[in-house]
Amino acid sequence: MTTKAELYRMVLPGHECPHGVRAKQMLEDAGVEHDEHILSSREQVDAFKMKHQVATTPQFFIDAKRIGGSEDVAEYLADQDA
Repeated sequence: MTTKAELYRMVLPGHECPHGVRAKQMLEDAGVEHDEHILSSREQVDAFKMKHQVATTPQFFIDAKRIGGSEDVAEYLADQDA
């Protein structure tokens, strides 16, 4: 079975979300292959949050199911090790 993993994170001019950087690093450290989607404008961030009914970025998805933000990524990865 193939797993499709996606990470959406905010990188605005002059600001890269540290939680997104952390989530990306955790996924890379765990060897999780993922597509990274950069939200590079306030409009993209706001549209993404509205579409997915979330308050924050980053957001991580597995097979189109939302796992959550960076803390949820850490929990997901810990569960995979158990």
